[in-house]
Amino acid sequence: MDIYLTLEEKFLKALDKINYGKTPKALQLLNEIIADDPFYARAHYQLGKIYYYDINDYQAAGYHFKTCIELEPTFPDAYEHYLRLLVFLSMDKLVPAVREKALAVPGVNRSYIHYLTGLHAEKKREWDNALAAYQEAFMSAVGKHDKETAENCIERVKAKNRPSVKYHYEV
Repeated sequence: MDIYLTLEEKFLKALDKINYGKTPKALQLLNEIIADDPFYARAHYQLGKIYYYDINDYQAAGYHFKTCIELEPTFPDAYEHYLRLLVFLSMDKLVPAVREKALAVPGVNRSYIHYLTGLHAEKKREWDNALAAYQEAFMSAVGKHDKETAENCIERVKAKNRPSVKYHYEV
């Protein structure tokens, strides 16, 4: 049995397990870290990712992402995954608040935050808001992939927003 001297060593071991696809062992290690130190924000972040992407327990994922953000508000990665979860769950009241907090954090992928905002508006069929968010995503894009994604989203929303063409047939 391995003996870990510090929480950081245990955390690094958990990350190693995640990278090698050993999610159950990583989950066990991360829960041990939280049991020893409930204020270890990065462990909450990793637990949120496991619960969201691997286990599909969205309530637990939301709890851990939110806890991570409360404990370490300047950690940019947590905002992207938490906002993605909120958009997926259509949590209309939380999306704008988390979006604003995320955009104020240095290092956050602003293009992705705007993309998620546009996706949320598009799901609600708010075409003008979606288009504006996707245009902001395009303007914030620094990589080719982000730029192409924003362009595709803009085209999609414009196509959805066009009035449907009515055909009149005479016999």
